[in-house]
Amino acid sequence: MRDDHSGFSAVRTAIFPVAGLGTRFLPATKTTPKELLPVLDTPLIQYAIDEARDAGIERLVFVSHPSKSAIERHVMDDAALRATLCAKGKDGIAARLEADALQPGDDVVFVMQDAPLGLGHAVLCARNHVLPGPVAVLLPDDLILGPQGCLSEMIAAYGQIGAGHLVAAEEVARAATGSYGILDVSRRAGAVSSARGIVEKPAPETAPSTTAVVGRYILDPVIFSDLSWQQAGTGGEIQLTDAIARGIARVGLAGFTFSGRRFDCGSKAGMLQAVLHVAGLDPECRDVLHGFGRNRLVTAA
Repeated sequence: MRDDHSGFSAVRTAIFPVAGLGTRFLPATKTTPKELLPVLDTPLIQYAIDEARDAGIERLVFVSHPSKSAIERHVMDDAALRATLCAKGKDGIAARLEADALQPGDDVVFVMQDAPLGLGHAVLCARNHVLPGPVAVLLPDDLILGPQGCLSEMIAAYGQIGAGHLVAAEEVARAATGSYGILDVSRRAGAVSSARGIVEKPAPETAPSTTAVVGRYILDPVIFSDLSWQQAGTGGEIQLTDAIARGIARVGLAGFTFSGRRFDCGSKAGMLQAVLHVAGLDPECRDVLHGFGRNRLVTAA
């Protein structure tokens, strides 16, 4: 593990792995990428983009698939659409679309992952497009909502932890460890859990802890060389977890417990929870939810 905290440079690049097929949401994702599924009225990918921009990220790299061109259409500004909306007197929504969109002058890259070879392979696809220094990786289907963005919190802590790899972490039920990468924690200090290892999807009886890795990472650039040597693992895929484990002895690893609430929007139940949570914050939708709750009570009676 590194001892010189001053050696950590700024996190300037964010990688968004968005090439997955979204099979758990078929048939909805047959034509609509899962990253464009809305939480109420905002697509998942927009939350991730906003989180990265709020954290001061300079370059956004989207690792996509040729069949998912709709992602680029959403991400980039559509001046013609905005002009049509304005002509119809819908200036408000046109202004929102412009604020959300990335502009032609922004530092944004799209690179294709033609084969589904895993998260590690997706990150490796971005290798030639990242700026110098550590890189952030955001998985859009892990929606994290809070007063401060998860990535902003992680970047603020990164230079102080003495580890080149920092992963977002949260406690899960022991029965759920088989669905996550799990940290082998050596020491805890506030929001930071130093780790001597990481195990991909361990059985509950063999899991070294219940501290699970979720979809935000800040990774030392050594990750790219480690991924280039990484052999395919579970499911014939190149696992990011395995490459992170390979670099622990050289750069160190820590988990960061973020303050926000995470929703696993890669699952139907998690997406429903996210929609209900966001709807509960909207006055118009809140009335609908309350009415639905009252109707259910009447029916049950």
